Amino acid sequence: MVLMGVAGCGKSTVGVMLAARLGAAYLDGDDLHPSVNIEKMSRGVALTDEDRWPWLTRVGEALIKPEGPLIVGCSALKRAYRDHILETADAPVTFIHLAGTSDVINARMNDRKGHFMPPALLASQFAALEPPEINEKAINVNIDRPLVSIVDTIVAQLEGMENGK
Repeated sequence: MVLMGVAGCGKSTVGVMLAARLGAAYLDGDDLHPSVNIEKMSRGVALTDEDRWPWLTRVGEALIKPEGPLIVGCSALKRAYRDHILETADAPVTFIHLAGTSDVINARMNDRKGHFMPPALLASQFAALEPPEINEKAINVNIDRPLVSIVDTIVAQLEGMENGK
């Protein structure tokens, strides 16, 4: 599974809790970024597609035959990025889009400490975002609610997918 969405939507926080609920491992996609990408974002410079391809390849590679259930946090903002992850992983991947308004996410980003991604880049994230389409194996979850409710909703939707609902 890939937890996706713009910076500050809660991928890491939701990912850790969801992984615990599902008995899965959680891997923060930020840890897979080349150092040049982190340095660039730290300076407030938005990444280009060319900057992202090596990172997205690493995300897809992490999903190749993991030792057990795995959830990776990765923005996966564009359909082409998700397709690249799928091609690299060469396996079924469910994308879980943590969706929220720019106001909600901006407030969260301003409250968090110690992250390299500045709130100033949030507008570029929303500009690049292409929410999953109906023909993608994906679910959308509104993040404007308590964390436990977000995770409960994801678990219920995943169970619904397994049961063909």
